Amino acid sequence: MSRYRKRDFPVGNIRRFLEPGPIVLVSTAWKGKANIMTMGWHMVMEFQPSLIGCIISSANHSFEMIRKSRQCVINIPTEDLAAKVVDIGNSSGRDIDKFDQFGLSPEPGTLVRAPRIRECYANFECRLADARLIATYNMFVFEVVKAHVATKPRYPRTIHYRGDGEFMISGVNTGQYRRRFKPEML
Repeated sequence: MSRYRKRDFPVGNIRRFLEPGPIVLVSTAWKGKANIMTMGWHMVMEFQPSLIGCIISSANHSFEMIRKSRQCVINIPTEDLAAKVVDIGNSSGRDIDKFDQFGLSPEPGTLVRAPRIRECYANFECRLADARLIATYNMFVFEVVKAHVATKPRYPRTIHYRGDGEFMISGVNTGQYRRRFKPEML
């Protein structure tokens, strides 16, 4: 077992260790306009119904679009889209049409008005399930009402943000500990 030598670390940077989930592209639509934002602050909150919590800055163009439409699509990009994912995050939908600017293809949602992004590995159509934390924490709680996931590859190479402009690409998958796993303990 490893023994790590440790040092004091800035509390404001602990997210570098706690944000292992993939970067997502959130697509929205409101009053005939569509937008895409890059987001890293999200978490699974429940399995049934499938709930996802997302922190979205009130300064973000998508914030009001989502608050008013009460829906969005959470799209999972892969490594081949990494440069576009960063560039989308560095631009505002107030100034440009991000679908057009970044060469992404909007597809109609099945159960929501927000578009899915064809080039993404997975698309989760969401409706706002709980708005109580938006005013205080900019936290949206969404219910996934429809999921679309590619059949291959089984383990996509997703993009993960480490803070301060550092990213990592998902790596090795292992079933080595599967025998020890107890699904009833979830």
